[in-house]
Amino acid sequence: MNIYLSTLVRELKISIRNPSGLINPLLFFIVTISLFPLSISPEAKILSEIAPGIIWVAAMLSVLLSLNTIFHYDFDNGILEQLSISHHSTALVILIKSFSHWILTGLPIVLLSPLMGLFLFLDENSIQVLMLTLLIGTPSLSLIGTIGASLIVGIRSAGMLLALLILPLYIPILIFASSAISQSQAGFEITGQILWLIVILLFSLMLSPFISAAALKINLD
Repeated sequence: MNIYLSTLVRELKISIRNPSGLINPLLFFIVTISLFPLSISPEAKILSEIAPGIIWVAAMLSVLLSLNTIFHYDFDNGILEQLSISHHSTALVILIKSFSHWILTGLPIVLLSPLMGLFLFLDENSIQVLMLTLLIGTPSLSLIGTIGASLIVGIRSAGMLLALLILPLYIPILIFASSAISQSQAGFEITGQILWLIVILLFSLMLSPFISAAALKINLD
């Protein structure tokens, strides 16, 4: 089997064997959003106004919660060292790992978002825009997250350090995504925000795997 396909299959199998890594971020996503009506206000108007920011912040933190596991298994088992001395492209393997991370974390968040949107009284059009922004934006979260994960791969219990490294890079995605939903609620055009999210995704696809590969090489040397 091709190493790149086998990498994807192995990542999925590891997650199936350790379901807590998949379930915990989703539970965090649901619980975080569910607490806001209790802490702020149960009024539909207030919740619908702040829903874009709530859902996107919860999505960002949920993805961040699962980033530690991207490379640690391979690092502990010596797979990263073998990869670094092989003729295979480390950047392409990282791209595959980012894709598998999105399948296991980002895609479930996208699928859960309509329910969370209804819970926060978003209308049908806003829920559609919410799903669109998550569908475009969450792959960028996984791709950018691999940069931070590769930088702290040899450090145990580095969750806070990872957050400090990655959260500033997530802010543009948060701004454009939540702005698109808010603008759609007000009936304004959202093409600009969506295009910026696509640009960020394209840059993440082009740059993140190579930056992560370089960071891993530095850590392994």
